[in-house]
Amino acid sequence: MTPEQYVQDKAAKSGSSFYYAFLFLPPPRRAAITAFYAFCREVDDVVDEVQDPGVAATKLAWWRKEAHAAFAGQPSHPVTKALMPHSAPFDIREDHLQAVIDGCQMDLDQSRYLDFPGLARYCHLVAGIVGEVASSIFGRTNPQTVQYAHRLGLAMQLTNIIRDVGDDARRGRIYLPVSELQQFDVKAHEVLNRGYSERFTALMKFQAERAHRCYDEAIALLPAEDRKAQKPGLMMAHIYRTLLREIEAQNFQVLHQRTSLTPLRKLWIAARTNWTVH
Repeated sequence: MTPEQYVQDKAAKSGSSFYYAFLFLPPPRRAAITAFYAFCREVDDVVDEVQDPGVAATKLAWWRKEAHAAFAGQPSHPVTKALMPHSAPFDIREDHLQAVIDGCQMDLDQSRYLDFPGLARYCHLVAGIVGEVASSIFGRTNPQTVQYAHRLGLAMQLTNIIRDVGDDARRGRIYLPVSELQQFDVKAHEVLNRGYSERFTALMKFQAERAHRCYDEAIALLPAEDRKAQKPGLMMAHIYRTLLREIEAQNFQVLHQRTSLTPLRKLWIAARTNWTVH
C-alpha cells in the first residue's frame, strides 16, 4: 500500500462528514486535505483507542518526533510521507501538526474543563487549527478567511461535544464546562450515569444555542471573494448544522445514543451546497 492509498483508506473508513466534502475538490487539493485529515485521525485515535494513558502519552511523543523529522525531510510514517509533498504548496507547517498533538495531549491530561474559555482553548487546538489548515488547502486570498475558519472549527467542535456527551461520559470525560453544569444544577454523576432531566435539557439547549451563534458568526466572517474556494468548509458546516438540528429535534437524547446522518444524506447536503454556493 502506498502512502497515498494509506491516507485515502484512513479517510474513507472514518465515515466522517469531512470525507464527503473532499470529494468535490480538484485532485491536488483533495490529496492534500486527505493526507492532513489522516494525520489528525492518527493522533486522535491514540487518545480514543489506547486504554493505557502511559502508552498513549508515549505514542503522542512519537508523533511529535515524527512531525519534526518529517519537516526536516525524513518522514517515516505513511501519513507524513503522503503529507509532506503538500506542505509547501499549501502552507502546512510543523507548528500546525504540533498544535493538533497538543490538543490530543489535553485529552490525556484532563477530563473536565472548568469554564468555557478553557474549553475554547482545547477547541482551538483540535478544531480551529484544523480549520485554518483546511482553509489554506481549499484556497484563500483574504486573511480574514483564517478567522472564519477558526470560528467554524469552534462551531463544529461544539456540535461534536453535544453529539458525543454519552460516548465521552462512558470514557469518563465531560467536555461541558463545570461552571455551566453548576449554572444549570446538573451534577457530573447524572451525566456519567445517563440521567436525563429538564435541567439537563436546558443545559444542552444552552450549548446548542452557542454552537448556532458560532456558525452564524463564522459565515458572517467569510469574505465574499473566498466563498467559492471555501465550499468544502461550507459543506461541512451545513452537514454539522443539520446534525445539530437533528439532535435538537430529538430533544437532546444524547446520553444513551449517538445521533448521525446517513452517508446518502451527507452526500446530498454536500452536493446541494456545491450547487448553491457561488
